[in-house]
Amino acid sequence: MNQSLIDRLIEVRGIESNYIDAWGKPAQIDPASKNKLLKAMGYPVDDEQGLMEKLEQERLQAWLNPLDPVQVNRLGEPLIVALRLPIELVNDRYSLRLVSEQGQVTDQAVVPSEGELINVSHIQDVEFQEYLLDIQAAPGLGYHQLKLVAEGEDELAVMKLIIAPQACYTPATIEQGGKIWGLSVQLYCLRSERNWGVGDFTDLRLLLAKAADSGAHFVGLNPIHALYPANPDACSPYGPSSRRWLNFIYLDVSAIEGFDEQAIQTLYQEANFQHALQQVRDNEQVDYQQVTRLKLAILSPLFEQFNQRYLKGNTRQNRAFKAFVAQGGESLQMLATYDALQETLKEQGKEYWGWPVFPAALAEFHLPDVKAFQKKYAQRIKFYQFLQWQAALQLEQAHQLAIENNMVIGIYRDLAVGVSEGSAEIWGNKSLYAINASVGAPPDVLGPLGQNWGLPPMDPQKLYQQAYQPIIDLFSANMQSCGALRIDHVMALLRLWWVARGDSAKQGGYVYYPVDDLLGILALESHRHQVLVIGEDLGTVPEEIRDKLADNGIYSYRVFFFEQAEDGGFYSPAHYPVQSMSTLTTHDMPTLKGYWHCLDLELGQRLGLYPSDDIVSSLYRSRHDNKQQILNSLHGHGSIPDWIDRHVDQVGMTWELNQGMQVHMAGGSSALLSLQLEDWLQMDKPVNVPGTSHEYPNWQRKLSVNLEQIFDEPTLQSLSRQLTEARNRATQAQG
Repeated sequence: MNQSLIDRLIEVRGIESNYIDAWGKPAQIDPASKNKLLKAMGYPVDDEQGLMEKLEQERLQAWLNPLDPVQVNRLGEPLIVALRLPIELVNDRYSLRLVSEQGQVTDQAVVPSEGELINVSHIQDVEFQEYLLDIQAAPGLGYHQLKLVAEGEDELAVMKLIIAPQACYTPATIEQGGKIWGLSVQLYCLRSERNWGVGDFTDLRLLLAKAADSGAHFVGLNPIHALYPANPDACSPYGPSSRRWLNFIYLDVSAIEGFDEQAIQTLYQEANFQHALQQVRDNEQVDYQQVTRLKLAILSPLFEQFNQRYLKGNTRQNRAFKAFVAQGGESLQMLATYDALQETLKEQGKEYWGWPVFPAALAEFHLPDVKAFQKKYAQRIKFYQFLQWQAALQLEQAHQLAIENNMVIGIYRDLAVGVSEGSAEIWGNKSLYAINASVGAPPDVLGPLGQNWGLPPMDPQKLYQQAYQPIIDLFSANMQSCGALRIDHVMALLRLWWVARGDSAKQGGYVYYPVDDLLGILALESHRHQVLVIGEDLGTVPEEIRDKLADNGIYSYRVFFFEQAEDGGFYSPAHYPVQSMSTLTTHDMPTLKGYWHCLDLELGQRLGLYPSDDIVSSLYRSRHDNKQQILNSLHGHGSIPDWIDRHVDQVGMTWELNQGMQVHMAGGSSALLSLQLEDWLQMDKPVNVPGTSHEYPNWQRKLSVNLEQIFDEPTLQSLSRQLTEARNRATQAQG
C-alpha cells in the first residue's frame, strides 16, 4: 500500500495525528487507528486499486460540478466563488444568477477566464480550470441560491449560498450587562400530583411559573429529542432516534382535546388503569415501560376519536395538523414511519430494536417495501405524526407562559451530540453517517478510560455534499419554543473523537469538521429564532476553539469544580468570563452532597469504573484536597458562616454549606448561572454515571419532592431571594 497516499488522505479528511489531552500533555493517535477511521469513512485502505478508484471518483465528482454544493459567508465579507469548467468553455459568457431566499433575482455577467486562475486538472485528456470570481451582489442574511446560467437559460449548476451574521444572538437584557439565574432539571425527573409517572409539559409550565415567581429567568432541560416508543427502556436523552423531533412521553395526555369525552374517561377511570397509574407516580424511578404502555393505551383511542371528529374536512384542527405535517416534510414522515415499523415488527415477534436488525427490504427509508408499508399502515403513521403535533403545541404553550412571565430566556433546550446506532435519523439518511464508527471522548477527568457513546458520526464530507441541510434543519428544530440552546459537547463543531467499531475508546482519533461554516449556520439560526447559544466546552478543549466560540457569540460553560488554578485553588466566580453560563455541577457529575461525601467514588468503585486501586486512592486524595481548597475559597470570600469549621475533615455537606456555595456562584461575573433542582433538594444520587449502561439505572432517578411542594419550602424561598440579590449586585458591580 502507498503509505504517502494514505498519509495525504488522512490529512485531507481531517484526521488529527496529535492533540493535547485533558491534562495538558501531548498525545498521539495510533497510525492503525487512523487507518480504521479512513475505513469507516468508506475508503478501502487494504485494497490499493480500490482506493485509487475511489479517490479518482471523488476527484471527478469535484471537477465535474462547476460550483461547490454550498458556501457560507459572513455578512459584509467579500463574496468570492470558485467556478470549474473545461478549458474550451472558460472564455464564454455566462450569468451568475443570485436568487435570494425572498425570491429576488440578480444577474451578473461573467467570463470565467477573467477571474483568478487557481487550479488546473485533466479528465480524459480534457483540461479543466478553476477560477475565483467576485460576486457584486450583496444579499442579506439567509439561504440563497447562486446559479450558473448559460446562453438560452440553460442552468448548469446551483450552489446554496448562506449569508450569516458575525455572531449568535444575545438578548438585550444580557447584552446590556444583566446577570440572571435559572434552574436546570431532567424533565422526566419531575414528580407531581397529576403526572403519569414522568415529568411532562404541563409540569414544565408549572415549574416555569414558580421559577419565575422566585426570580429565576430560565429553566434548563435535558434533551427532549424523540426516543423509541416501541423500546421504552432505550431512555437516554443523549442517544435519541431523532434530534429534530420530540419525545412523546412528555405529552400531558389529559391536556389533549377530547380527553374528557366519555369513551376516553371510561378507559382512564378503570380500576386497573388507575392502580397502575398510581404505581408509576409512586415509584422512585421512572418506569419507562409502564409509563409508555399507559400513555399509549389512552393516546391511541384518543387519536382515533380526534381523527374521526376533527382531522377530516375543513376543520380548524385539520388545517393546523396538515400545515404541521407539510412543514415537517420527509423528516416527520420518516420518523412516524419508523415508529410504526418498530411497533409492527415488535408485535410480529421479530427483532425491532433498530434498523440494523430490520428485514433487508425495510432497512432503509427509501426502499420500495417501506413505501408499501406506509400505504398499509397509513393510519398508524398518522398517529405518530399526531403525537409530534401535540408535543410541539404543548411545548410552545410552555414557551409562551415563560414569555408572559417576563423571563429573559424561559426554556433553555439541550442538543445532544448525536443519534444512536439504531436511530430513525440514520435509517432515513444512511449515506450521511459513518455507521462503522462511534463518537466519544479520549481519557479525561470524567472518564479515565475514555468514553464510547455509541453514536455514529456524520461524515463531514457527506454533510458538505448535502449542502449542510441536515445541520440547518437540526439547529432550526432545536431552537423552536425556547430562548436558549445548550449544545452538548460543542467541540463537535470543530472535531469529534471517532472510535472504529470494535475498538476501545482509547484507540480512537479526532476527525475535524468545517467549524467556521457550522458556526455561521448556528449564528444565522440563532438570530432567526432569537435564541442564545451555550456551548458545553468541557473535557479536552483546544484553547483556540474557546476564543473562536467566544468571537461567535457562544456562551462558555463553566463548572465550578473544574475551574482550578495550577496550585489547586479554585478560581473565584468573579473571574469567570462574562460570556458564560456557570454552574456548580452537571447531569454527568455527582450532586453537591454526593460530591462532598465521595458517594460518586464509592459508586464508581462498586461499578468497576476505575482500572486499579492506585487510581481509586489517588481520586480520594484528590477529592480530599479539592474539598479543602473549596472550603478555603468559600471562607476567604465570606460565602459561608464563620461557625463552619475550616478543616474539611470536620465538615459534612450541610444546608448552610450547600446554600453558601450556590450564593457564592451567584455573585460571580458569568451572565448566566444554572443551579440543579437536585441540589436544592439536597439529593445524593446522580442521574447518570458516565461510562455505564446497564450497571446503573441512568436517566431514571426522580426528584425527591413533588413539584407542587418544592417552592413552598421556606429555606428555598430564602435561597431564591439571596440568589436574585447576589445576581443584582453582580450586575451593578459590572455596570
